[in-house]
Amino acid sequence: MIDGPYYVLVLLGVLGTGLVAGVFCGFSTFVMRGLATLPPAQGVAAMNAINRAAVTPAFMLVFAGSAVLCAMIAVVTFVVWPDEGKAELLLGSALYLSGSFGLTLVANVPRNEALAALEPGTPEAASYWPAYVREWTRWNHVRTLASAAAAVAYVLALS
Repeated sequence: MIDGPYYVLVLLGVLGTGLVAGVFCGFSTFVMRGLATLPPAQGVAAMNAINRAAVTPAFMLVFAGSAVLCAMIAVVTFVVWPDEGKAELLLGSALYLSGSFGLTLVANVPRNEALAALEPGTPEAASYWPAYVREWTRWNHVRTLASAAAAVAYVLALS
């Protein structure tokens, strides 16, 4: 059984990865669908505004803080090597660090930067917008599933 400070660390990991999964789920299920129905100039402008607004201390604390927690859980798991839950703890950490945090850096952020470089009312922005929505959302589905699966893995480790 996981207990003491290690229990609190994993519990915070459940909370962080679950919160991030919820944010990503909201984007996958209705935010991106709503933005996709707008004319391209409005969709591009709205998404650029959302991307700028997302980089707040509150969201970054949850998003990047969860990555730090997951890394700490993985390191502590290797050091303590508990009898129960080690596979779930390592799996949860790997899922979040690669499938959520890492994927954000290699798939979603580059698309956000490419979109930010476009002027909303231009033909270039209008032609990029449908591909952006499709690709960004596809990768966001993966981030959603990875974050949720990490939370589930951590819960299983605690049970």
